[in-house]
Amino acid sequence: MTTINLITKIKAPKQTVFDASRNIDIHQQSASPTNEKAIAGVTSGLINLNETVTWRGKHFGFYLTHKSKITAMNFYDYFVDEMEEGKFKSFKHEHFFEEENGITIMKDKLKYETPFGIFGELFDILFLEKHLTRFLLERNKILKEVSEKQL
Repeated sequence: MTTINLITKIKAPKQTVFDASRNIDIHQQSASPTNEKAIAGVTSGLINLNETVTWRGKHFGFYLTHKSKITAMNFYDYFVDEMEEGKFKSFKHEHFFEEENGITIMKDKLKYETPFGIFGELFDILFLEKHLTRFLLERNKILKEVSEKQL
C-alpha cells in the first residue's frame, strides 16, 4: 500500500475550495495533459455523496478507465472518493479542508494498492507514485488558480 500526502495553501474561502475540488469540469481542466474525460455518472458540475464518475484518460500510453464513488462527505471539511472499478487493487483519496486567517489548507491523502504482486510494486516504485504525485500537484495548482480568481 502506498500513501501520498500533499498540503496546498489557497487564499480563498474553504467553501470555494471544497466546491472546486469536487467540480468535474475543473478536474477535467487540470487533467488535460492525460486527456482525462468524465464519460459516465456525473460528467459535469459538482459531484455529491454516493454519486459516481467514470474517468477515461491516457496514462503510460494506454487509455484507462477509473470509476470512483463519493463514499463520505462532511460539507466544506472532508470528502472521500474511492475506486469502484479500475486498474488498482484499491484506491482511496481523502480530501481535507481547514481555514485559517483567510487561507484554506487543503490536504490530500491518497492510499492505493497495485495489482500483480511484486511486478505491481516495482512499477509503483519506478513510475506510478511519481506519476500520481505529479497528477495531484497539477490538479492542486489548477484548483488554487481557479479558487483564488473567484475572490
